[in-house]
Amino acid sequence: MARIVLALGTSHSPALNTTLDEYIHHADRDRDRGWQLDKDGNPCSYEELVARADAHVRNEIRPETLGRRIDACCDNIARLAEILRATPLDALIVIGDDQKEQYHEDNMPALLVYWGETIRNGVLPLPPSAPAHWRRARQQFHEIDAPRDYPVAAALGRHLIESLIDREFDVAHSRKLSSEIGEGHAFGFVHRRLMDEHIVPMVPIVLNTYYPPNQPRPRRCYALGRAIREAVEGWNGDARVGIVASGGLSHFTVDEELDNMVLDACRDHDAEALCTIPVRKLNSGNSEIRNWIAVAGAAEGLNVAWSDYQPCYRSEAGTGCGMAFAVWS
Repeated sequence: MARIVLALGTSHSPALNTTLDEYIHHADRDRDRGWQLDKDGNPCSYEELVARADAHVRNEIRPETLGRRIDACCDNIARLAEILRATPLDALIVIGDDQKEQYHEDNMPALLVYWGETIRNGVLPLPPSAPAHWRRARQQFHEIDAPRDYPVAAALGRHLIESLIDREFDVAHSRKLSSEIGEGHAFGFVHRRLMDEHIVPMVPIVLNTYYPPNQPRPRRCYALGRAIREAVEGWNGDARVGIVASGGLSHFTVDEELDNMVLDACRDHDAEALCTIPVRKLNSGNSEIRNWIAVAGAAEGLNVAWSDYQPCYRSEAGTGCGMAFAVWS
């Protein structure tokens, strides 16, 4: 019987490929953004966030604190990559979101499984005016010199589609990509930062976490994870399968309480806590928590062996990204 033997969770923020000196530029983007969401998911201005920010935020954005957190994140990514290298796997399911990289207003599926024989990672076509820090940040998602085709566990992908349909999930599917950019950032991060040259055939599963009105609800995400696990266990042979949640946690307003609740619920197998996260809290970058909820459902038979959380604030408004990393085994 095939089975899921490893589950990983990882943030994939552009800031994870940013030096300490460059972090200020991400804060500038927060200030320039025309909208913000507070911790309850309500629209607000940047100035309103500054007025409401917790007192400890000023300590968090000191260079020495932020530098320590950046170093910890780099160590955590290296740890996940080493665990992935050391674990024999026949396939790796990656649950991530697409931010209008492949799927747009003309077709925005709530749930899609990609099962082409390969998936292309392209060179990001940035304009000559793009600043160096942004080029470096995006290089963790995309090839630098020429496109590259990565292997896909296509047979498992088709099996997942058919099994999920049997379990009453209405699944979109794709065997081709339309944009020269290739796979989206959530999947490129896994290829570029976690796999390196140790390539495992992937099955990309795309959740529409970001864009209303068809964002899957938390309970449905957890049920999806359970259904994926059941589907894997019904696959022929004795394949060893891994699964990854790519993205999250809270951003662009860091919400440590929410992030720690998610990590605690994953550790404690508290499905109800994950299923009842208020939907209003799962918009903007927070929406990628849905990917973790799905993986937690798939990893019910495993235990969290290790996790780490780094609240990487970058502005006096409390904006930034709650960087989280976890291993179920």
